[in-house]
Amino acid sequence: MYVNLRRIHKVQVARLLTTGLVLSVVMLCWEDLDHHVVSHMRSYTYRYLVNNYNFLNSSFTLKPDGQRRSMGDFRAGPPFRPYLINQPAKCAGKDDILLLLFVKSSPENGDRRRAIRETWADEAHIRTELDANVKVVFVLGVHPVKEERSSVQKGLEVENMLSEDLIQQDFKDTFHNLTTKLVMQYHWASTYCPKAKFVMSADDDVFVHMPNMVRYLKSVEQARSFWVGHVHRGAPPIRRKESKYYVSSELYPWPSYPDYTSGSGYVVSGDVAVQIHHAMQVLNSSMYIDDVFMGMCAGAIGVSPQDHEYFAGEAKAVTHPCIYARMITSHGHVEDMRTLWAEATDPNVEKLSKGILSHWYCKAVKAALLCLPRRQETYQCKAAFT
Repeated sequence: MYVNLRRIHKVQVARLLTTGLVLSVVMLCWEDLDHHVVSHMRSYTYRYLVNNYNFLNSSFTLKPDGQRRSMGDFRAGPPFRPYLINQPAKCAGKDDILLLLFVKSSPENGDRRRAIRETWADEAHIRTELDANVKVVFVLGVHPVKEERSSVQKGLEVENMLSEDLIQQDFKDTFHNLTTKLVMQYHWASTYCPKAKFVMSADDDVFVHMPNMVRYLKSVEQARSFWVGHVHRGAPPIRRKESKYYVSSELYPWPSYPDYTSGSGYVVSGDVAVQIHHAMQVLNSSMYIDDVFMGMCAGAIGVSPQDHEYFAGEAKAVTHPCIYARMITSHGHVEDMRTLWAEATDPNVEKLSKGILSHWYCKAVKAALLCLPRRQETYQCKAAFT
């Protein structure tokens, strides 16, 4: 048998070159591959095969004086920060509050707060047009830049004199203090508005379709142990130091977070809000990713998040009348808040939900708009068929 040694040599060289090229690409792209593929595979394996987060209760429990505290002893919890601006009478004497809504804002974001007040958070409009008692407050820390703090604070005091809806504690308003702001929200809810049927937390660039929200909450008004939003399951900690979401292995050594809802906007029932406040006095709030810390607290009290297809994650929802008819939240709105409010609440939108032809037309439109991988942080594909 005749063997072409030159041909074999060429094949071997080609294989070596191909292998080298593949290895070079893997080495160059390893960080992205590790973040987007490997870490998620490891996290999902851990989440769905181990599926046990009991270690969090012991590892993240505060242990004053060397003793593990019971869930009923809150005296040694997170340090209390005084309120610089407060609204203690916001809910006073009111037993019919459907929703207490916290908007997480920053001191300098006055324009965002104004746009929200003039659109979806107009309490008087909600009461008269939607027949619901909804209380909206903006939660803040102090300006992080010391040189600018005094002038910004004076502006906040003037703003609050006009709006009477700011709540502020004495901590620097930074990304790494978002968990402090979360603890503040649940402390305020438990102290000043304990009878609210539901409590919501949302960013100040989130649009809430209040008519749909009120309609939805009234349909589940008797719910207990209720936590709903855009759910993240089996999410891995981000280990890239250049990311603002970086969490070190020392702070969180496990490959998967507990299930949690996107911090952009979620709702809990009143009983859960009280229990979360209690859990926050027990668990160590050094976890500065606030929505993950919320997941830890909820896990400690045995509450699991429910996924709702019309709560957005970290991205904007698709803008279309067929989407508006079911929209609950959408994230990432700064300049277009008023425009979106006008479009989403246009009376003509409601007509799209009536009639067989309109119904199937909207299903087709939503399937085309939502069933794409790049839409995963807005509304999920299943939203097209509900």
